Amino acid sequence: MSKAESSSSNQVKVDISLSPRVNSVKPSKTVAITDHATALAQAGVPVIRLAAGEPDFDTPAIIAEAGINAIREGYTRYSPNAGTLELLTAICHKLKEENGISYTPDQIVVSNGAKQSILQAVLAVCSPGDEVIIPAPYWVSYPEMARLADATPVILPTLISDNFLLDPELLESNITEKSRLLILCSPSNPTGSVYPKKLLEKIAEIVAKNPRLLVLSDEIYEHIIYAPATHTSFASLPGMWERTLTVNGFSKAFAMTGWRLGYIAGPKNFIAACNKIQSQSTSGASSIAQKAGVAALGLGYAGGEVVSSMVKAFRERRDFLVKSFGELEGVKISEPQGAFYLFIDFSSYYGLEVEGFGKIENSESLCRYLLDEGQVALVPGDAFGDDSCIRISYAASLTTLQASFERIKKALISLRPAVSV
Repeated sequence: MSKAESSSSNQVKVDISLSPRVNSVKPSKTVAITDHATALAQAGVPVIRLAAGEPDFDTPAIIAEAGINAIREGYTRYSPNAGTLELLTAICHKLKEENGISYTPDQIVVSNGAKQSILQAVLAVCSPGDEVIIPAPYWVSYPEMARLADATPVILPTLISDNFLLDPELLESNITEKSRLLILCSPSNPTGSVYPKKLLEKIAEIVAKNPRLLVLSDEIYEHIIYAPATHTSFASLPGMWERTLTVNGFSKAFAMTGWRLGYIAGPKNFIAACNKIQSQSTSGASSIAQKAGVAALGLGYAGGEVVSSMVKAFRERRDFLVKSFGELEGVKISEPQGAFYLFIDFSSYYGLEVEGFGKIENSESLCRYLLDEGQVALVPGDAFGDDSCIRISYAASLTTLQASFERIKKALISLRPAVSV
């Protein structure tokens, strides 16, 4: 036997097991579907991709120029862990002027996107066995972030007839001594629902009765909102500043998804903990992106005309899709008041055997059918905790949305026998 053969036969097998914490986490379906649709498009299949939560607009020129100038001027070194004082000061001003909540720079941490801000907050405040209360439909990452913190996600269902808004009585009946964090997202991904101030006040009254319960308010879509709906920051409600972690960022309103820039604001002891976690993981956000962020906040109240023009386009697209899908048989819609998603109930189409495809059993199989038959990529509602629905992103041109609707409509025609009349 040669030395190589002897070495090979005596080699100890490597342990390839993974952490139970990682094994408990599900991969993101939105990322998986977006990647699959991208691969099909690169292979020449004319797929329309409406799965990603990403504005189709370019970053506004004044923001892009600030980033370019940062590079040219050598602003390319490590930034302070919590963010540059320039950006932290600009965020403090924005939160005071637009949201009615006051912070100092040491009560804010800037991160590589709002997603990192949320994860660090969950890791900072949750202990093993704690419960994280999450209204469904929810953003796909909330439950998995709870699991990464060894906490237990407690999912509270909402109804399309209630515009997917959390029932305060349901919340109160599910709070236990283990309840540590309530996550609210308004305007919502995936539903586009906006929490009215009066409903938030009822929720705040319940939260106030429970000393351990904190609130993480995800406000990343705050500027993408359609009048008469208005945005209320949870921390601005009486008694809620001390127990609210407010998360926001630049990706959605300013079309800066690739810049990776978000932030969290809250009481100093919680924010210091988030800062500590970040110091041992990614350290500070990109110095270039932070210069661009300062320019974005300098556009004026709520992003000024630059953002309002994008919101106007989103509203036009929403109105087209709500009208079009509303005319289809067996479809239920809650008209979104913000963000750029429709969360449509297609469950009346479930149950039919399709020749050459198989049975449409749930949101995932319907999405596969629409991708195969209609060449439109959408996200199944089960990824968001509601299997009766499918999420459609209208962060695409009106022409693209018109074409996608015709494809979906055509693909659904053969499923009409499944619809009860």
